[in-house]
Amino acid sequence: MQRQYRLKRRNDFRRTFRIGTSTANRQFVVYRGRRAETGPVRIGISVSRKVGNAVVRNRIKRLVKEVTRQWVDRLPPNTDLILIARKPAAEMDYHQVKASLRHLLRKAKLLSKESDTVDKPADKGSG
Repeated sequence: MQRQYRLKRRNDFRRTFRIGTSTANRQFVVYRGRRAETGPVRIGISVSRKVGNAVVRNRIKRLVKEVTRQWVDRLPPNTDLILIARKPAAEMDYHQVKASLRHLLRKAKLLSKESDTVDKPADKGSG
């Protein structure tokens, strides 16, 4: 994920948790916060030590970054997102992570069905 799309500072995380709204499914939670300054969406990823050891946590972060990298231009600008992985995410492969995040972002009304039609042919063979 490119630098302009990263949410890194502790104060940004705190502000998003404080003023943001959350949506969840079994594997992930997303916090969404609007920000005053203009710019592209910024995404922060959090994986607790309860989920697994460092290898597992870093693997989840890599998968989430790859999925969100493909959708970053379709997410609303001037928004900060924090994606939190839950324990079931540790056993998921790439396609399961992608399906779960697609479901979560649609549920949070951050990703529309029309904007996701590009992904359909590639997902057809997986299952």
